[in-house]
Amino acid sequence: MYGAAMSFAYHAYEAVHMMVSPMRGVSDAVQLAFKNPGNPLTYTPLGRTVAASCELFERVTRRYGKPAFGLNETMINGVTVPVEERVVWERPFCRLVYFDRRIPGRRKPQPKVLLVAPMSGHYATLLRGTVEAFLPGHEVYITDWADARLVPLSEGRFDLDDYIDYVIDMLHTLGPDTHVMAVCQPAVPVIAAIARMEAEGDDDAPRSMTLMGGPIDTRRSPTAVNELAMERGTDWFRRNCITVVPFPHLGAFRKVYPGFMQLSGFMAMNIDRHVSAHYEMFKHLVSGDGDSAERHRDFYDEYLAVMDMTAEFYLQTIDTVFVRHALPKGEMMHRDKPVDLGAIRRVALMTVEGELDDISGVGQTKAAHDLCVNIPADKRVHYLQPKVGHYGVFNGSRFRAEIQPRISDFMVSLDMEAAKGRRGDSAGERRKALKVVG
Repeated sequence: MYGAAMSFAYHAYEAVHMMVSPMRGVSDAVQLAFKNPGNPLTYTPLGRTVAASCELFERVTRRYGKPAFGLNETMINGVTVPVEERVVWERPFCRLVYFDRRIPGRRKPQPKVLLVAPMSGHYATLLRGTVEAFLPGHEVYITDWADARLVPLSEGRFDLDDYIDYVIDMLHTLGPDTHVMAVCQPAVPVIAAIARMEAEGDDDAPRSMTLMGGPIDTRRSPTAVNELAMERGTDWFRRNCITVVPFPHLGAFRKVYPGFMQLSGFMAMNIDRHVSAHYEMFKHLVSGDGDSAERHRDFYDEYLAVMDMTAEFYLQTIDTVFVRHALPKGEMMHRDKPVDLGAIRRVALMTVEGELDDISGVGQTKAAHDLCVNIPADKRVHYLQPKVGHYGVFNGSRFRAEIQPRISDFMVSLDMEAAKGRRGDSAGERRKALKVVG
């Protein structure tokens, strides 16, 4: 009975989109008529109001597809350099995308950054601004997670343990000089992956990890999201949030936490703000303020584009991170092995938080420093950014002006230190060789 009811929820969502399609067609036709330069009403307040109403209806009822990164060039030392996206690693639930900067001549070594995007309902393109900020001075790779409704059931399961395996495999591909950045949700699987690599003495453990607004210990400054998880428990989410992908999607019959449910939760947290934003867009369209309307379109084209997550990944994350607090309690397991943060010794740690973060409260990410007891003091940095919320931790003007430069300096200093160490080792080997010859 439960399975049929939850499956119906997804079918009902699909049915609503189909039923609205004819109205969308009429709305599009009316909008075209009232934006036609040959129509005298186009230039009147009535015409602009009708066209604005039609556009708003179209945007509210649209299904938003996966956006493109669209980062075709970057500026390096005042010179425009073309950028090409290349997939350098791929598995059923993720692709690793490399932003290859076509720099002429010999490249100067720059920090290699693995940007682990959150698998929390939005696409990796939510971090477009993050990638753009790092491109001029870094070799940037990003995890491009797949929409679970598009992954055939024959590809098998994907849970939190698989996520950790994916991160480890990507680090093996990129090598030990990699700097990992985890934005929000990936902070837990990334630090768990590094702990397992360190415990195994893995030579491909990264040079540093930067955790940004991540739920390392959600008992600290709990937010409304954290309190809801604690209050309801994992079984409530299993009963009320898991549904089945309907036919004819490629992932038909896969159990998922659908993106439209996640989006509904995000919208409900700040519904007044979203209603006001759409009303402001309506007024901008009527008044002819195209720039303001375009900024609204850009933001919501990204914000309203959502993806499904596999049920097993979603429920294991809820249970491990938000209900049992397994990581800070020292109880987290990866497969059949413990995740011991005390095993991390070689990998430097930087944590970044936002003063106004309402998703990961202040102190939740900083908790990593208390848990990684064996990282040397000179390889630790914590930064609290004033006057920014969750989104501002990894995007926006304050990120570009204050957060990104600090992270970049952290990575560059570690690379310089490693280079000095290699030169020192080489000099020492030469001295030993001379002694032997003498």
